[in-house]
Amino acid sequence: MGDLGEDDMPRDAKVIKELLKSMNVDDYEPRVIHQFLELWYRYAVDVLSDAQVYSEHASKSVIDSDDLKLAIQSKVNFSFSQPPHREVLLELARAKNKVPLPKSISGPGLPLPQEQDMLIAPNYQLAIPKTHISQPVEEIDDEDTADIGGGTNTTVLGRADLSQGTSQRVAFSLGAKKST
Repeated sequence: MGDLGEDDMPRDAKVIKELLKSMNVDDYEPRVIHQFLELWYRYAVDVLSDAQVYSEHASKSVIDSDDLKLAIQSKVNFSFSQPPHREVLLELARAKNKVPLPKSISGPGLPLPQEQDMLIAPNYQLAIPKTHISQPVEEIDDEDTADIGGGTNTTVLGRADLSQGTSQRVAFSLGAKKST
């Protein structure tokens, strides 16, 4: 959509442009005028629709100024809320500030939950099926792979019987605690 010249602009758009100019708003995108027009038209339609409902409720055939005033007032009541008076806010602040703050039971710094309760602690849960060995067990000693203690790593090979469908859950944390 290209920009319309001053002469091609609708009357309502010219009014919005003059309103912006009167509020010393000189730098704006051209589509701002279209957005204000849409807001303006939507508000007018909402108010007139509400006034029509109020007029029909009062068994009138024509919308009069009382219907329009009531529709505008209902829009204002539901769209905008007034802040409480200063005295009310001060009284609420005094009542709230009478209650002392609780004493901090933790030391300096940010109090954190226990490590096992933190959601950011890395952990995994594995479902290891319980196996029943139905064939003779064959052990293979791997001389090349040594445990931390220096022993050999023994692998047990056999046929697993998973017909019972039971499993064992194992949970462990990646950040294992070091024993001192």
